[in-house]
Amino acid sequence: MDDNAFVTLFEQVFTASEGTEEGRLLGDLVRAILDTTSQDDLHVFCALDGRELVGAVCFSRLLYSEDLRTVFLLSPMAVHADRQGEGIGQALIHHALEALRSAGVDVVLTYGDPAFYRRVGFSPITEAIAAAPYDLSMPQGWLGQSLSSAALEPLKGEAHCVAAFARPEIW
Repeated sequence: MDDNAFVTLFEQVFTASEGTEEGRLLGDLVRAILDTTSQDDLHVFCALDGRELVGAVCFSRLLYSEDLRTVFLLSPMAVHADRQGEGIGQALIHHALEALRSAGVDVVLTYGDPAFYRRVGFSPITEAIAAAPYDLSMPQGWLGQSLSSAALEPLKGEAHCVAAFARPEIW
């Protein structure tokens, strides 16, 4: 994967939907994720059409101080603006969740649009189920799902995210 193409996808998608400042913020976030997160704490999945990158999603580790389960955060996610509505994002997430399940991940959380993420198995949760690393500006966007056959039980302890997400303003 070409890191520059990966970062550019996020910049372009978020600039088109949210404006130049948001595009720059997401590009910087993705660059920080790629540059500062260890391979053990990061899973990246891409959707290609031939050699063209049309979608991408990152999953980074969340640690809960008193919980042994393996937890990852789905964020960010992008599908090329010209290709949205084709099911690429949903297919990419389904593929990623299966790969994570096979790798022994127990729980995946995300912070985003409930209408979209419900279509791929996420349910709204409260911080009583899973504390967020920082105060959530839109608590209704806090979502989770168990990747095991067990229901999502509360995660115990304080949440700790990878360095790229250790910025209160993005929560």
